[in-house]
Amino acid sequence: MTSPLTPEILVYDLKAVGDPQISPDGSRLIYTLAQGERGQERGTSQIWLCDRDGSNARQLTGSGDRNGGGRWSPDGSQIAFVSDRKGGKDKEKGAGIYVLPIGQGGEAREITRHAQAIGDLAWSADGQYLAYTTNYDPENPDEKPAEEGAAPKVRVTRRIDYKQDNRGYLHDLRQQVFIVEVASGERRRLTGDGENPADYNFPQWSPDGKTIAAIRPNHNGMQGQLALIDLVTGGQTLLGPEEGTIGIWAWSPDGAKLLYSGDTTQTYQGDFFVYTLADGSTKRLTDDLPVVPISGFPTIASPVVPVWLDNRQVLFSGVRAGAAGAYIIDCEQGGLEPVKTWQAMTGQLTVSGDHRYLAHDYSSASTPSEIAITDIQTDETTIITHYNDELLAEHPTSEPELFTIQRGNYTIEAWILKPANFDPQRRYPMILDVHGGPNGFYGWGFNALQQAMAAAGFVVVYANPRGSSSYGREFTQQVLRDWGFEDFQDLMGVVDKALEQPYIDPNKLGIFGYSYGGYMTSWTIGQTDRFKAAVCGAPCFDLESFYGTSDIGHTFGRKQFGARPYEDTEWYKAHSPSTNIHRATTPTLIVHGEEDHRCPIGQGEQLFISLLDAGVETEFVRYPGGSHLFLRGGPASHREDFMKRTIGWFTDHLG
Repeated sequence: MTSPLTPEILVYDLKAVGDPQISPDGSRLIYTLAQGERGQERGTSQIWLCDRDGSNARQLTGSGDRNGGGRWSPDGSQIAFVSDRKGGKDKEKGAGIYVLPIGQGGEAREITRHAQAIGDLAWSADGQYLAYTTNYDPENPDEKPAEEGAAPKVRVTRRIDYKQDNRGYLHDLRQQVFIVEVASGERRRLTGDGENPADYNFPQWSPDGKTIAAIRPNHNGMQGQLALIDLVTGGQTLLGPEEGTIGIWAWSPDGAKLLYSGDTTQTYQGDFFVYTLADGSTKRLTDDLPVVPISGFPTIASPVVPVWLDNRQVLFSGVRAGAAGAYIIDCEQGGLEPVKTWQAMTGQLTVSGDHRYLAHDYSSASTPSEIAITDIQTDETTIITHYNDELLAEHPTSEPELFTIQRGNYTIEAWILKPANFDPQRRYPMILDVHGGPNGFYGWGFNALQQAMAAAGFVVVYANPRGSSSYGREFTQQVLRDWGFEDFQDLMGVVDKALEQPYIDPNKLGIFGYSYGGYMTSWTIGQTDRFKAAVCGAPCFDLESFYGTSDIGHTFGRKQFGARPYEDTEWYKAHSPSTNIHRATTPTLIVHGEEDHRCPIGQGEQLFISLLDAGVETEFVRYPGGSHLFLRGGPASHREDFMKRTIGWFTDHLG
């Protein structure tokens, strides 16, 4: 006997498996297993080891609640990982880097420790050093805790990037690259000197160990450059312009070249470039790459590093039309060859030393989070972990069905999730789910809220309107300076097409969206009364105030909106949901994190008051401490509450 998936099951019982790392000889792999626990706001994560086929799985870590970021040493004899276990001479809190021998017995040994989180572990080629990143505050270089009972420090800044979502107030606090010797534990900071220090993320060693390549984000992470950092002098060579972007990168085997993805300006579609160290030249390999290189996943500890198969061919992860794949790029001619594609999403991808086996995470509607091995020689992909099989046998997921519409020159892809225990003779209420971005995308991966809404008895429809990435540069740029116009018409066309299905009740339509999806939700209820219920998450509601209060408004706004507010007041007025919200009649639930710096809570507050003034049934739910990303990493009870309230609102108003 089966029963529907519920928010409680999705938050506490579903296990997240990720960050697979295959050993250099390809015989074993490590991965991280995370799971929630009722009554606890933060789940646990531990590192596991298994054979390549998934057999002989055993837990490697036990001390501490959060262990992850495991990385094999170059010779495969040990792993380095990060743990929140107490350690050091004073048993202080914080995070430490540990090294654990594999197959030889012995305990994990602490290498170094910081008072805050550590990430981005990377071994040097000779196995003697580890590079990593952690926050460094020039005003508190010794990482001393604040004095108990002291008043909060007065905050004074002259930086435009003084705050960031999920990090809060920054001033000069930035992520810096450190290097630690594995044998002695001696460490030194490699970056962060000078005025207005920048962030650095994801260090990668050159084969000769003399240089580290790390991304240097600009404009609060909206753009970035690749910094080549000399290990001796700390001097830097920056690749790409300041207004450009960087995605993924990797050193050639001989260290003579660097392959990286990105662009010379932010187009929301990366291409590939090759940098030659000898003469400092950069060659553009592609123009409008048909896939989006995967640069990272929320669950992994470092970017998805491309793999040089020889001195010419490089393997990387990419997404096309909402589906992931492994691809090979020719680093001389720029030719692209698909190796394997899946109706699923992947994040991390590592390759055995002989380049035959790919270890990667795998997420689909029926496989929300597991590890897979792909054999390149046989073209077979095998899911080797099965942590959620028993749970999903009792609480089945809904499988997406693809459909398309044609609007002008563009084909718009969309998916339908049918309710649990679907009966084609019945008529069901339908919810349109709008993705964020606006240059994000939906596709074949697992989405907990969508599955919960389908399990609660709703048809769920989601789409990739123009502006969505993974369809090429022209398509993804169509939303620029056009928010609320053709993108809105695409979504309404998707709704019209879905309503051709006899099992959908046209009088019981709901709409949900978060971030840009929240923008589109608040825009839609001011344009039409066809939706009988709306749930609006963290919206961009008034684009002019968003420009000045969002941590990225000053750079993201100029790119997306094409002008500063004073330069084109009429455009901001015409495209802001606040302009037409007085026309709204749709009962609306607003959900927002109180520490959201990306779409500040003032946006939700303005929407709430506007709807009340218009006489619309409205409820405002505020999550204390919640960043823009609280639905991913916030307290478990908040994430459960959000899903329950969303489903409850639609149930009350749509039946």
